[in-house]
Amino acid sequence: MLMRGLLSEKNFDQIPQLSSSRPMSVETKFDLTPEDFSGTKRAVLIGINYVGQQGELSGCHNDVLNMKEYLMDVHGFAEENMTILMDDGVHLDPTKDNILAAYEQIVAESASGDVVYLHYSGHGSKVKDRNGAEADGYDETLVPVDYYSAGQIKDDALLRNLVLPMAAGVFVTSIMDCCHSGTIMDLPYNFKADGEQADMESNEGYDFDPIESILAGGGASDVVSAVANECCTIS
Repeated sequence: MLMRGLLSEKNFDQIPQLSSSRPMSVETKFDLTPEDFSGTKRAVLIGINYVGQQGELSGCHNDVLNMKEYLMDVHGFAEENMTILMDDGVHLDPTKDNILAAYEQIVAESASGDVVYLHYSGHGSKVKDRNGAEADGYDETLVPVDYYSAGQIKDDALLRNLVLPMAAGVFVTSIMDCCHSGTIMDLPYNFKADGEQADMESNEGYDFDPIESILAGGGASDVVSAVANECCTIS
C-alpha cells in the first residue's frame, strides 16, 4: 500500500499489481534473492525509448542503467551475467527477435538454485485475442522497437517461451514497467493494490492445465511479476 500512497501523492492513478506462478501472501517478506539461493544470478534488462519514432519515450534507458547499478551494488549481480537491450546505438537493439532470443537464452542457462531478474521498460499494448483464452478478449503485449515491421510480443509467447520452460528451482522476479501489464506474463495468481483486494487471488477463468501439468512433474520455477500500468498509446 506504500507504493499506492506514493502514487496518489503525485496525482498518478495507476494501480500497482503483483502476479505470481504460485499463491503467496502479500505480507511475505520479499527479496530478489531467496534465503536458499545457491547458484548464479542472471538478468535481462530491456529499455526502449523508440528513438525517432512516434510515441518516443525519454526515461527507459535511465531505468535500465539505474537498475543495472542497483543489481550490481546491492544484490551482487555480476555484469557478465546481465544481458542489456536498448535502442541507444551501443547495446543490443531491442528488436522482437533479440528480445525473444534473450529470454530463451536465460531460460537455457538457468538451473535449480539460480536467481533470474527481468526488467522491461517501454511501451505495452493489447491486441485481439484470437484463441478465446483471455477473459477480456485481449492479449497483452510488449512493444519491441521494430513493432511496425515485426509485430508485438504477446503474453502467450512470454508464458510459452519464458515462464513454462524455466527450470524447477529457479527464482524469477520480473518488473514490467509498461501499459497493459497487469497480467502480461499470464500468471495464475494476482494481487491488485486498489485498496479493496486484501489477498492474492486466482485469476477468474484461468486455464491451469499447462501450469498444473508442469508442477505435477516437478518442473516450473517460482515467478513473481510486479507491474506498473502507465498511460500511453501505441498503434
